[in-house]
Amino acid sequence: MHIGHLIPFMVLRRFQLAGHRPIFLMGGATGSIGDPSGKAEERQLQSMDQINANVEGLRAQLEKLFDFSGENAAVLVNNYDWTKNLNVLDFLRDIGKRFNVNTMLSKDIVANRLETGISFTEFSYQILQAMDYKHLYENNNCRLQIGGSDQWGNITAGLELIRKEHGEASKAFGLTIPLMLKSDGTKFGKTAGGAIWLNPEKTTPYEFYQFWLNTDDRDVVKYLKYFTFLDEATITALAEKVANEPHLRAAQKTLASEMTIFVHGQAALDQAIKISAALFSGDIKVLTADEIEVGFKDVPTFTAAKETALPIIDWLVDLKIEPSKRQAREDVTHGAIYINGERQQDTTKIIDATDRIGDRFTIVRKGKKKYHLVNYK
Repeated sequence: MHIGHLIPFMVLRRFQLAGHRPIFLMGGATGSIGDPSGKAEERQLQSMDQINANVEGLRAQLEKLFDFSGENAAVLVNNYDWTKNLNVLDFLRDIGKRFNVNTMLSKDIVANRLETGISFTEFSYQILQAMDYKHLYENNNCRLQIGGSDQWGNITAGLELIRKEHGEASKAFGLTIPLMLKSDGTKFGKTAGGAIWLNPEKTTPYEFYQFWLNTDDRDVVKYLKYFTFLDEATITALAEKVANEPHLRAAQKTLASEMTIFVHGQAALDQAIKISAALFSGDIKVLTADEIEVGFKDVPTFTAAKETALPIIDWLVDLKIEPSKRQAREDVTHGAIYINGERQQDTTKIIDATDRIGDRFTIVRKGKKKYHLVNYK
């Protein structure tokens, strides 16, 4: 899951805080089919092993975000459990008979695919999702289904099925959340480097923290309202800081802290702040080797042998950090080279094991911001 999924999650979390019970529907069955996407082509079908692995991965992430104990504990359900034994005849007689093909064709997600073509498999997806809502309505006392705006057709299909089965007075409702756009018109959650994931193995807590810290002034107050549980007075005070003291970035720091704690916990936030402070100040030596690995994940990386011990000029050229000895000597002499945050102007300095952090890395900085990571093998 990526941060785009946080939008409906925050709505569900607010419902839970208000005393309601969130029910998370895992698509063990529907995931084997795939819903019609907004693209022209069909989705690639996944193996059941991959789907089961996805379900377990989602389960682990959700358990970090929601309360699964207590009076209104969140519940995880898997639609594979109530569809695995359904046979074709029962499906067609008991469920298919309730659906009008003309109505199904009018749903936007289907109508948009009619010109290029849609398989019966993806066409039938809305029936399966309608069955899910009916099952949860009858067995889990579920009264509200929440999803993105692209799920409107599937959610209303569920409402129609419930009302046909239980009457027009049935207390079942749907709520969809519109696509969130940034102030520049681009889709929220997308960056030049790709999606921002909730899994720390795909997006580190430091990168996650930095994403929120770099929020545009025009968006930050909106995000504080959507993604945090801060009270109105606190958000109003932060909005005033954005207007009057934007250079302090108090709202962005609060947003980044609140979101990193919510998704990754206090320890991850502490590490992200430590790495950020070290990079800003240039005091690299306060970081551990593991923190170096996280904070310098995307900088140019060079590999050196552990037994290496060379004069700094030769060392920089051998690693190709500098193009020539003349350029290396010039940069060192003029104070443009930093080793682990410390300026080096001695052209005779030997780079050896004492210049490694955790015996694994050396950080070289050229000028103000150009970092290089030397990794020892």
